Amino acid sequence: MANVSHTRGDIASHPDVSEMQARYARMLGGRDVALVDGPVFLLGLYCAVSPWILHYTTSQPALVPHNLIVGIAIGLLALGFTRAPERMYGLSWAMSALGVWMIVSPWIVGDSPDKGVILNNVIIGGLAVILGLVCAGTAAKSTPKP
Repeated sequence: MANVSHTRGDIASHPDVSEMQARYARMLGGRDVALVDGPVFLLGLYCAVSPWILHYTTSQPALVPHNLIVGIAIGLLALGFTRAPERMYGLSWAMSALGVWMIVSPWIVGDSPDKGVILNNVIIGGLAVILGLVCAGTAAKSTPKP
């Protein structure tokens, strides 16, 4: 009969430790996806609903569909980062570009925006730029060197 008793010890002595590490790295795509993708998705969700939260649907009607569309785009990027990180992390720079666009959009898309609208879009844009740079840094750090 085989010895199936549980002995306490370090997993480093397990015969399949290298295979388990390789499988775990393949599963994550070599990136820290859980740390970045959740906040990116939440940022996209907030961006999409922010016109209704801050009640500027009547004062800035042009920014309502704008923020909705950009928020959906940020959310879709986050879902792509989670679902297929090895293919999507090349688009992390697009996240930063969307952030820069969100910063300048109140003056380009909007009509005489007030302080609350400007502050909302600048904060969303700044966070998008920062998270996009974090995604790009994570992708650059984890891509295999030839």
